[in-house]
Amino acid sequence: MKVLLTGGGGFIGAWIARRLAARGMALRILDVGIRRETLEQVCGPALVDRFEWVIADVADTGAVRAAARGCDALIHLAGMLTPGCRADPVLGAKVNVIGLLNVFLAARSEGIGRVLYMSSAGVFGPDGGQAPSPITHYGAFKLAGEHCAAAFWADDGLPSIGFRPYVVYGLGREDGLSAGPSLACRAAARGQPYTIPFTGEFDIIHVDDVAAAFESALEAPATGAHRIDLVGASARAEDIIEAIRKVVPDAVIAAEGPPMPIRLPVHLQGPAALLPDWSARPLALGIAQTIEAYRPADGAA
Repeated sequence: MKVLLTGGGGFIGAWIARRLAARGMALRILDVGIRRETLEQVCGPALVDRFEWVIADVADTGAVRAAARGCDALIHLAGMLTPGCRADPVLGAKVNVIGLLNVFLAARSEGIGRVLYMSSAGVFGPDGGQAPSPITHYGAFKLAGEHCAAAFWADDGLPSIGFRPYVVYGLGREDGLSAGPSLACRAAARGQPYTIPFTGEFDIIHVDDVAAAFESALEAPATGAHRIDLVGASARAEDIIEAIRKVVPDAVIAAEGPPMPIRLPVHLQGPAALLPDWSARPLALGIAQTIEAYRPADGAA
């Protein structure tokens, strides 16, 4: 199987690439440049050398269609995160909305049987209401993408699954509004102080569990336009700090700032119906694994 992975040079893309390559799948990565750093950190240089690269803008309709030619599956991750969308909403819309439309158009024209794409818990707002009500440009663009996916199913019978994680953490997470827990683990592993820049309650999930969901979804029933709330563990910033100090007792980690601009509804639609064998690891295990992954190779702080 050959998989087109848009945004594959990023954090989550690297972990998905590692899983798919381990299964012997061929990977074609569409990105704005050859971004090897995170991929090599997660996958190793030898594995990255096997990946095929297409350097293109996901907002370029023709380039995305050309990249999809000859592929059997399509995973769409390319996007701008909350800070970038806030700074340049027009560019954010081009990448996050036009980019998603181009991916679906490419799948339709090239006969690819489904699209797996990254949505976000950012579609929800701060009120905890069951209906999506984003208050960020990023969340609004992700919600628009979900409705576009539904339209492609209604108009063209093109199936899709969109995943809605909240805070994704693990080796390689360097930027975005919710990178704090990952950066705290990195700082603890290196003996450095760090302050998580938000407080409050949120859902948090290890990046390899997100990658496992995408991997499983490649074999899920191909029908409908599904949106899956990818639930990990409910936590507060204090829980992250406590989990870190269980591994590094003298870690100088704190948290301050406003809560995240998202409060999840009480009732979420998890992946069990479509991905019955999927589960998320406990927070303590994921934090310990992340700290270990960030430890210097020579053991020095």
